Amino acid sequence: MCSGDASTISGAAPEYPRIPGHEVIGIVEQLGDEFTKWEIGQRVGTGYHSGDDHVTGLTMDGGYAEYMVAFEEALILIPDEVSSEEAAPLMCAGETTFSALRNSSARPGDLVAISGIGGLGHLAVQYAKKAGYQTVAISRGVQKENLAKELGAHFYIDSEKEDPAKALKALGGAKVILATAPNAEVISSLVNGLATEGELIIVAGSRERLELSAMDFLKGPHTVKGSFTGKAKEIEAAVRFSVLTDVRPIIEVFPLERASEAYEKMMAAKTRFRAVLSMSAENKANKSSPRKNEHR
Repeated sequence: MCSGDASTISGAAPEYPRIPGHEVIGIVEQLGDEFTKWEIGQRVGTGYHSGDDHVTGLTMDGGYAEYMVAFEEALILIPDEVSSEEAAPLMCAGETTFSALRNSSARPGDLVAISGIGGLGHLAVQYAKKAGYQTVAISRGVQKENLAKELGAHFYIDSEKEDPAKALKALGGAKVILATAPNAEVISSLVNGLATEGELIIVAGSRERLELSAMDFLKGPHTVKGSFTGKAKEIEAAVRFSVLTDVRPIIEVFPLERASEAYEKMMAAKTRFRAVLSMSAENKANKSSPRKNEHR
């Protein structure tokens, strides 16, 4: 489950009824007449981009269901080394942070900061460490410091105790700062923590306006940009890297019948850290195991 599903639930889909969910793992149950890429029984996944200009869970039905239809070009094969529960968040949260770092100007050894240690940030810290960056985690309070360091952070900045931008400057300035929390005020302040020709990359959606001046760009010079990816090839690369380097999301699993509860908990930021709906969990409770969509 992803906060991006809120757009469907709040009424943004072009037509209703519509089933949300764009982080989906399932088993191929049936093939269309002209399908050539997949075989029945294979375990596959899909993300935000459905193919044929569709958006999973927004312009076509998504994964909060036992069955769904997908375009073959939007699917990737899920390796045996990762469980379906752990693979589902990689379809969006994992790919989003992985691609942002992969496409950034940072190179191994550079200082990279991750702002926000939540559903996106806890994966970003792992990717940054495994990619060879000097990794800084930024969050509010001391309660996430141990977790951040367990995930791979070399440094932890408690934003309640010190100014993250000043702390980053004391470390030499960040080549890249990845903003994973949708707080415009925090994001705007981070630009001052960049090193010369540093990048501030925004991956968390928010409609709040940033407060930046021309000097914020000129004194670097600095780059502030967003990152929006999520097609099959990009998801496949993120999953491959996750398997090779043992990056895994921290998840809380719910059966489909508790989807509303899981959604509300996820939107209130009370899950640790990604909520996953599991058909398998429900099937065990019902003492049956039909081959169906497994996780989203």
